[in-house]
Amino acid sequence: MLDHVNGVVLGVFVFLFLLVTVLGFAAARWRRAASLDNLDEWGLGGRGFGTFIAWFLIGGDIYTAYTFIAVPATLYAGSVVGFFAVPYTIVVYPLIFVFLPRLWSVSHRHGYVTPADFVQGRYDSRPLALAIALTGILATMPYIALQLVGMQVVLQVMGIGTSTGSWFVQDLPLFIAFAVLAAYTYSSGLRAPALIAFVKDALIYVVILVAVFYIPHQIGGWGHIFSTVGDSFDSFNADNADAIASGAAQPKGTMPPPAAQWAYGSLALGSALALFMYPHSITGVLSTRSRSVIRRNAALLPAYSFLLGLLALLGFVAIAAGVKVENPQQSVPQLFEDQFSPWFAGVAFAAIVIGALVPAAIMSIAAANLWTRNVYKAFINRDATHAQEATQSKLVSLLVKFGALVFVLALSKDFAINLQLLGGVWILQTMPAIVVGLYTRWLHRWALLAGWAAGMAWGTWLAYGVASPTQQHFGGPLVAFPGTETKVYIALLAFGLNLVVAVVATLALRATGVAEGVDQTRPQDYHADSGDPGVEEELSPEVTAHA
Repeated sequence: MLDHVNGVVLGVFVFLFLLVTVLGFAAARWRRAASLDNLDEWGLGGRGFGTFIAWFLIGGDIYTAYTFIAVPATLYAGSVVGFFAVPYTIVVYPLIFVFLPRLWSVSHRHGYVTPADFVQGRYDSRPLALAIALTGILATMPYIALQLVGMQVVLQVMGIGTSTGSWFVQDLPLFIAFAVLAAYTYSSGLRAPALIAFVKDALIYVVILVAVFYIPHQIGGWGHIFSTVGDSFDSFNADNADAIASGAAQPKGTMPPPAAQWAYGSLALGSALALFMYPHSITGVLSTRSRSVIRRNAALLPAYSFLLGLLALLGFVAIAAGVKVENPQQSVPQLFEDQFSPWFAGVAFAAIVIGALVPAAIMSIAAANLWTRNVYKAFINRDATHAQEATQSKLVSLLVKFGALVFVLALSKDFAINLQLLGGVWILQTMPAIVVGLYTRWLHRWALLAGWAAGMAWGTWLAYGVASPTQQHFGGPLVAFPGTETKVYIALLAFGLNLVVAVVATLALRATGVAEGVDQTRPQDYHADSGDPGVEEELSPEVTAHA
């Protein structure tokens, strides 16, 4: 299993991985005011993270290892819409500046741990809250799996786990990384990824900044890189003109042509709307200590967008450097191995793998919190104590990670990647209940549930019908807008249907006088801040002591 591994690369990689492991377990005692036997402490880090910690934590769960693998891979593969990730991470921050402080305030006023908790309190509807919770878990699972896919790619390029032995021996390094992740998440909760995020982001910044300055200098500069990429794509399009015309192959390019501009724009907008609907993103936000922390982070987090733009260009750098891989996801790790000295290649590989551990931990915690608060406590054990809730979340966080591991090992990687695209389709259907609900309760609770069901069903059906050159179903995120040949992001179409159904059903339900339930929130709850009367009193004594 280690026949083709460079000893220096492996040594540096193992050292940094062990350092992160120690930090993960040490985090159990970091900034802890009380026992971790309640969800506020284990699942939200005591709700006390300030601007500095939150910047690393929220950035750590948004910019995942798979981001650092997949974004440049799309450009390496010649996708004309591959750069959409850059504008969408710019668009998203003004959006969260507006609505997330309101969610923070009402959640801290009432002790809500999950977005489904807020939906339950706002609309007095356990079925709607259950739908929001299950959607969050469903959308998160393939996201966690793809963190493991990102780790697998790095391990393969390093030469670990690629022997022809049994499947267990081949994937043993992944099992070890999974076990370490599961152990320190169980013991330390959200504090583990918060502490590790410091190391992860420092390594990522160093590696990418070195890569975008050092490697282009070594291979002839950016002018040569763009010229080489343009020639390569033109040659591919000319050689495969018949296949492109028949739809058997996709044309390659550096800029989206007019026919693809709506696809590009809708992917950027839809992804921006969906990003902070994911449970792990909201978990990071609710762990902060004040509304001001969220707003400051919304202003500071675009620094990651600058990093992402540089990272995306590495896909082009890999082409110009002559990297040849069958799997585009291996392009950046292979570029690092080819161009960096062994010790710095070890640093780069460790940065990507650690970049998988942070978001995977946060995602599993967020999914476990949804299960515990909105399934277990709501339907199975309504009298659960704080300690029982924490125990349930710890156990479910292990099951979620185990399910993601099985997902990675049992299914085709192409299927896993395209199934993750459904995450955006699914999670965007929770936006009307959560975001619209932060401003008005005009939409009826049963209408919201009907809109959610319509958006989920149509979005999934549309995605199922998308074929690609490599697979018959779930082959991509784009379909033609009804009545046209213009392709747009499936999530936005499903979201549009969701809103239409919710509005029409609301008018019908109000006309017939169907009960709307009791709103547990008050207008002033949406503006409450740390230190305001009623905020700390609603929370547990442990959180009050720490906040």
